[in-house]
Amino acid sequence: MATLVLRGFLQRKLRVVLTAIAIALGVALMAGTYILTDTINHSFAAIFSEVGKKHDVVVTPAETLGRQTRAENSPVTEATLAQVQVIPGVAKAAGSIFHQATLLDAQGKRLGGGHAPGFVGSVVPAPFESFTVAKGRFPQTADEVAIDQATAERKDLRVGEEMQIAGAAPVKSYEIVGIVKFGSGQSFGGASTALLTVHEAQRVVGEQGHFDQIDVAAATGLSPAQLRTRVRAALPREFTVRTGSEEAAQQTSDLESDLGFLRTFLLIFAYVALVVGAFIIFNTFSITVAQRTREFALLRTLGASRDQIMRSVVAEGLLLGLVGSLIGLALGLVLAPALDQLFKAFGADLPDSGTVLESRTIIVSLAVGIVVTVLAGLYPALRATRVPPLAAMREGVPIPRYLPSRRALVVRFSISLAVVIALDVVTGTHVLLPLLLVFWVIRILRLRARVRRGDAPPNYRLIPALGQAIGLLVSWRGITGRLARENAVRQPGRTLVTALALTVGLALVAFISILAAGTKATIHQAVARSFAGDLIIENSQRTNSEGGIPAAVAPAIRNVRGVASVTAIAFTLGRVHDLSKPGLPQIKDKATVTALEPASFARVYRVEWKQGSDASLYALSHGGTIVNEAFANAHDLHVGQRLLVLTPADKRVTLSIVGIAKDKVGLLRELTVSLALARTAFGEHEDGVDFVEYEPGVDGPQVQAAVDHVLSTQFPQARSRTAAQFTKEQSEMINRLLVLIYVLLALSVIVSLFGIVNTLILSIYERTRELGMMRAIGTSRRQVRQMIRYESVITALIGGVFGLVIGLVAAILVAMLALSGSGYVISIPVGTLVVLLIVAALAGLLAAQLPARRAARLDMLQALASE
Repeated sequence: MATLVLRGFLQRKLRVVLTAIAIALGVALMAGTYILTDTINHSFAAIFSEVGKKHDVVVTPAETLGRQTRAENSPVTEATLAQVQVIPGVAKAAGSIFHQATLLDAQGKRLGGGHAPGFVGSVVPAPFESFTVAKGRFPQTADEVAIDQATAERKDLRVGEEMQIAGAAPVKSYEIVGIVKFGSGQSFGGASTALLTVHEAQRVVGEQGHFDQIDVAAATGLSPAQLRTRVRAALPREFTVRTGSEEAAQQTSDLESDLGFLRTFLLIFAYVALVVGAFIIFNTFSITVAQRTREFALLRTLGASRDQIMRSVVAEGLLLGLVGSLIGLALGLVLAPALDQLFKAFGADLPDSGTVLESRTIIVSLAVGIVVTVLAGLYPALRATRVPPLAAMREGVPIPRYLPSRRALVVRFSISLAVVIALDVVTGTHVLLPLLLVFWVIRILRLRARVRRGDAPPNYRLIPALGQAIGLLVSWRGITGRLARENAVRQPGRTLVTALALTVGLALVAFISILAAGTKATIHQAVARSFAGDLIIENSQRTNSEGGIPAAVAPAIRNVRGVASVTAIAFTLGRVHDLSKPGLPQIKDKATVTALEPASFARVYRVEWKQGSDASLYALSHGGTIVNEAFANAHDLHVGQRLLVLTPADKRVTLSIVGIAKDKVGLLRELTVSLALARTAFGEHEDGVDFVEYEPGVDGPQVQAAVDHVLSTQFPQARSRTAAQFTKEQSEMINRLLVLIYVLLALSVIVSLFGIVNTLILSIYERTRELGMMRAIGTSRRQVRQMIRYESVITALIGGVFGLVIGLVAAILVAMLALSGSGYVISIPVGTLVVLLIVAALAGLLAAQLPARRAARLDMLQALASE
């Protein structure tokens, strides 16, 4: 049987190639994802390891609420440094700064690649310095700076020229006195780093008297672990003490966790492509099993058992999966750099040094590809075992259809129910369970109808009706169009499975497009309804995860002529406990907190209240807090209830609920407190956004120009936007994300094209005598090509229609069930959906090119003589 399997495998080379490519593309995206993320993680690990080698022990602020205390509130002070320096066994200790800031050239243009961040670091003494001088020297005065070599080469910066730096303090110009490189030359991606003296770095980032960390060197004969023990014993628990290698490992682990979303994001598209490939494999095996009915029956007649037939078909799937997975793994090595360039094109420039191929990538890629292929071909293999030996004697004996037993139905239902409940719990959408129940009700009713009729084949009434309707688009082309319409619906089951391969990709595209259109409409409506000010001041680098602006921006804007008021808004976190219950039960570990200025906020923002009024805002200054409706409902909170909040500065504050807001914009987060409290108790010294109100009767564009002048000359990391400009940029950002998603989903569409090609080629083989007869009665080669192309277009449009309907229904269900309480606005992008149908038709036309040419080149006499 092994020889027979291998011979049959090699005799169907085109089918093998097309099917292997279908599974290979999905595996390629999976392998490419692992290779890309492993390469990025390895690059960062090398950077952290290089730094760790320079330090025996590192002292940092202890984590509060899952993150390190902000350096401006850091307990790591000059007094702490002096305390560490006198610990026995400490040979040397130095405080250092490494903080995000805005770096610009002499003309005020931002340095860095794409949207990559800029950093300000302080020069530290040997042996702690990780940078080496390539040209010039390290800065020695407050007016000097050294810039990293990659940025200098990218922006053509030279020693002796000037550059600017903006942080918590207003922008300042510096003379470049050195070009430095990190360690042995590891890349930071597109990020830029500027080195200043310690005191100047502290001033720039607003950390006078504070450090991000203290680097410690051990005396001769003392190991890093021994020194860590001594330092740990000398310092209180508000500090974290690690060896250099431990700190590097922790930073690597934190970064891998932060970048985990990238791997998950890309793997979703890989799984989509694999699902599409599974449809193609299932369809291909179903067709080939039907075509090999007499072959299997003859084997049964010659003594082959059902188990042997089953094993032979499964072995073909196993071999096919292995070949496709190996091709996919090889393509993944090429795809990983392409994905890296794709993200760089969208502004995400991540460091990568070399290509990292881990054994996990090889094992997972091969295993997933093989398992998907074998499972997709399992049902056709089961059908192959039911071929009766009588079929070897005459044609027209159908393969017996299968009706599942009650036990099989119960098992299938139980498995699907468990999977769906798990997914609903993980995602929190609670949408899949009702859809599953509807599916099973329909399935049971259809099975009962089949049993009553004694009719095993499923009733594909929808496919012929839809095919006939879509066929009207090409039937005007004459006999070729009408024949294509009839061929497309001749075998509804086959057409359905072929179309479903395209349906999956288009359904996701439609689903995402509809949700994106709704998101843009929601933002526009929310801003128009709630924002009553004239300008929004925000961070100019929107991809910055911190996203803050200096607190000094608001006072500077208040001095601009024509500005009536500026209200600063900050964002932070807090751990919330319920004071009204014994034992202080924790309500939430990391509740999001908005901080605002009560006196001016009501003038620029319209709050929708469930309980309370604008007067409730003024109570924030007296230990009050406002909670949003969702948070109140989730934890049964009410006005008058008292809460205990642990802040990132490790302080405890008691707050009384004075109002419940129904904020649809999301500006008022789970808790809202006064900005003054956020500055003191929460340690928040940066604003998230500022709202500006003009004086009555002023020229708006003129005032905005004056505001922009202040920002460009003092705080270039901030920018002003009107409400219209803000909503437009939000829409553009969503559109950029959509383009990225479309590019990644295009792979599943490409895979579905191979499915259409495969099905058409197998169908042509099946209809060889029919095509020969058509040629004998006068059908030209051109007409044969037209017929195959129209048939492909009809099949693709069936998949397109199903995809749009599924995507539309899914998006509406998600909007109604999961987003109904958030003020989400349902918006249907009709133009986009029409374009998707056109794309589906073009995809079908493209997929038909090879099968159409093959059909047209069939030899008439050989076709008539074929069996």
